[in-house]
Amino acid sequence: MIHYNNSYNPDSEGFYGQFGGAFIPEMLFSNINNLKNQYLEIIKDESFQKEFDNLLKDYVGRPTPLYFAKRLSEEIGAKIYFKREDLCHTGAHKVNNTIGQILLAQRLGKTRIIAETGAGQHGVATATVCALMGIQCIVYMGEIDIARQAPNVQRMKMLGAEVRPAKSGSKTLKDATNEAIRDWINNPIDTHYIIGSVVGPHPYPDMVAKFQSVISEEMKWQLKEKEGRENPDYIVACVGGGSNAAGAFYHYLDEPEVKLVLVEAAGEGIYSGKSAATSILGSRGVIHGSMTMLMQDPYGQIIEPHSISAGLDYPGIGPLHAHLIDSKRAQVFAATDDQAIEAAFHITQMEGIIPALETAHALAVLDQMEVNKDSVVIVNMSGRGDKDLNTYIAVQDSDKTENIPSSGI
Repeated sequence: MIHYNNSYNPDSEGFYGQFGGAFIPEMLFSNINNLKNQYLEIIKDESFQKEFDNLLKDYVGRPTPLYFAKRLSEEIGAKIYFKREDLCHTGAHKVNNTIGQILLAQRLGKTRIIAETGAGQHGVATATVCALMGIQCIVYMGEIDIARQAPNVQRMKMLGAEVRPAKSGSKTLKDATNEAIRDWINNPIDTHYIIGSVVGPHPYPDMVAKFQSVISEEMKWQLKEKEGRENPDYIVACVGGGSNAAGAFYHYLDEPEVKLVLVEAAGEGIYSGKSAATSILGSRGVIHGSMTMLMQDPYGQIIEPHSISAGLDYPGIGPLHAHLIDSKRAQVFAATDDQAIEAAFHITQMEGIIPALETAHALAVLDQMEVNKDSVVIVNMSGRGDKDLNTYIAVQDSDKTENIPSSGI
């Protein structure tokens, strides 16, 4: 059941405090306005809810487990749980949103789907639901990401999607989003753009957060079963745009005793010039249709981000998360490429779970948090690491393996 009400819902214009809104070209106004006027009515409809819930259960494989990481808990000195979104069909949380949006697109009469992807998980999830429903699918992906996420590219093609490379700019997620928006401007009538994160013009940040809220809905009753309480002390999630974090936080936004922890990609170091730590390096501005925090120069030009993780290699952050940070509701950490790699190898060898590089950033900061033996910490395990095996193998085969710790994150 999709959750609707909390004090962090956007206002009628799509703003979370000073962040959000819809800053769009005139050619997209009709599409965005129709979506804004209809999405809540459609997703509240009983037949939509029933179809959405049934597909999440029987196709996606929900509920995903809340797993107690026993060995890691002993090492950290707290009760560490993993919300296992990596066990979803397609290997990440992304499919929760694409299931919702494909059902919405059908009810809007759309016959063509476009999407952007960085790590490839959203692209795979979009191609998957398009194959399921028999709808044309085009996925835009940066040339660099196509090279470093080759397994996901092959999955998308096998599912029948056309993968179009973004060759401009940094040739990563930002540029793939630019290309998808250009496509939508040129094809406004028959096309629905399935945005993969809580970014973009209103109503996308709210809509995607609502579809992902199933994560925290399950966490509440699962933690009650395991610990006798619904609320953990901390929820930790990586953030680029931030859909996995929005889903993990959603049912806890009005529970101030639950500390919300966002982990950004520091790349080669926050101030190295090769980073994606938006909340630290960024300032208020407009990117991809919404007012948010983004990395920009004094003239408003985007500063190219860097992360070893394609899904976090983005110069902005979702407007909900910008508001949570601005209002001090969420705390931010940053993990470097090296810290994420070390955490990935360590968790794999401690718990037998290979995390996605995105998730590895969240895992990398656990030993920096102020916890005790009674603290309950949930880490959103947003995706599995199959797609990153080439990167992990390259690291394992290099001299860097000498720096991978045998204990301690």
